Parts: sequence; C-alpha cells; structure tokens
Amino acid sequence: MISLRDVDLNLLVVFQAVLTHRSISQAARELGLSQPAVSNGLARLRQTFDDELFTRTGAGMQPTPFAEALAEPVSVALAGISRAINHREAFDPASSQREFTLAMTDVGEVYFMPTLVDLCTRLAPGVHLRTVRTTLPDLKDAMASGRIDLAVGAFDDLTGPFFQRRLFRQQYVSLFRVGHALDTPHAGLAEFQAARHLFVATGDNPYARVNQLLAQAGFGADANVWVPHFIAVPYVVSVNDLVVTVPQKFAERAAAPFGLRFVKPPLRLPALQTNVFWHRRYHQDGGNQWLRQLISEHFAES
Repeated sequence: MISLRDVDLNLLVVFQAVLTHRSISQAARELGLSQPAVSNGLARLRQTFDDELFTRTGAGMQPTPFAEALAEPVSVALAGISRAINHREAFDPASSQREFTLAMTDVGEVYFMPTLVDLCTRLAPGVHLRTVRTTLPDLKDAMASGRIDLAVGAFDDLTGPFFQRRLFRQQYVSLFRVGHALDTPHAGLAEFQAARHLFVATGDNPYARVNQLLAQAGFGADANVWVPHFIAVPYVVSVNDLVVTVPQKFAERAAAPFGLRFVKPPLRLPALQTNVFWHRRYHQDGGNQWLRQLISEHFAES
C-alpha cells in the first residue's frame, strides 16, 4: 500500500497536466517548467506507483489503465485543495448576522459608538455590536481567540502579533460649565490652579499620567472630586463649579448637550494617540476587514 508520505503532491499536478494535454511540452508550458523537469517528475511518479502511467504514441502520451483510474480522484482532490487554500469567507454586511466585539474605554464609547451604530443600522442592519472594557486582564488572549475583534484606543503593549492603523492624535482640554470663572479669555495658570478640579480615577495609563502631571502643577490642591468613569463627568461638571481635563474628542461630544465649554489648559500635556488594533489571525478575515475599514474611513484623520 502506498502511503501519502511517499507521494509529492506537486507531482500530481504534473500528472494532471500531462493527462490533460497528452504532451510533455504542453504540460511544461502550462506549469511554467522545463520539459526535463516535467519528464523527471513523471519518472518519479512512475517509480512511486510502479506503473508506466503514460506511453508515447503517435497520438501523444496515452494513459495506462492505472493512470485512467487515477484521473478522476486526482482531479477532484486537487480541485478541493485549490478551493481550500484560496477560500476566503465572503462577508456581506447587508445580510450578515455577525456579532462584533470592540474593546474601548467609556470615552471611546461616547465618541465612536453613536456614529458606528448609525453606520451599521444603514449598511449592516443585521450586525450586532458589543463593547467591553480595555482593562480586561486577558485582552491579548481575547483578541487572539477572536472573542474581541478590535481594540480602539491607546495601547502601547499591543505589539508583536497585533496590527494597528492610526486614527487620530488629540490633545487634552479643560472642560467646565458656561459661566464658570474660567470662561474668560484672560484666565491663566493661577486661575486654573485656584479652581476646584474633578479628576477621573481611571486605571488606563494615559489618563493616570495626565492626572499625575496635573497634580504636580498644583491643579486641584483643594477640594478634589474624583469619579471612576468619564461618563459621569458632564453630568457633574454641568451643575457645579468644577473644571476637568479630558481628551478633546470627548469634550467635543459633551459640550453642546450639557452646556459646557472647553479650552486649552495652561500647561503642556502629552497628546493622546488613538489607533485601531487587531490580531494577525484575523488580518484576512472578511468581517474584521470590513469593520476596521469602516472605522478608518469615518474616524481616521490625516
């Protein structure tokens, strides 16, 4: 009995080409090989199968009965292999019922989700969107396993098997209610230091660093107010004489609905780079490609 380990699958491609053309030269032309290479491959097949396979006649290379018996199963097998290695699951957003899970902060939800939900409602009405926090201890494993499709935000540690695409770079701004003492073009560092500040005690590294810099600059030395999430910020600041330093995209979303204003703070803070990340296992996945392209088209800034 012949074992598959003893058969070079590339030689079966040679077999099929010779069978189709009944000619060594035409088979070589189809395969992009030299005639000696095809003849050598045919010789190896003859040795493997212990059969002549093809005999030269005036009408070309004629298959032996054994070769004729091989013809159909070899053709079917090679076609199946070709389909398998060239298969890409087509993703049709208009008919898909797929659920996508995105990891992002609450700031990300405020900025991205209203637009994403609207886009999916119009372009992919059957698609489901779910968000989870970026602080998951197994974020990398969840992305590798496909439990999380994309992560959107600032992730310095998503390297190696992760791809990323730049979306935008934003500054931090100071946000307060209309009529606040800082709501004047003359407010400077002293006024900001004297103001009562709201801090967001999030575990995300970029924000923790900003809080540290604010504290070092003397912001909020008295009567500090702390909340664990950005989502509470506009509700608190809109009815209190507090100032909070937040990413500019968040301030842009919150200002009009809550009667707030924002200005550039009187000290230098690091900019916040926001990207979309995905694991290399899903780099060629049709649905993953569609969603990250949708995000890039509508949120990426040059």
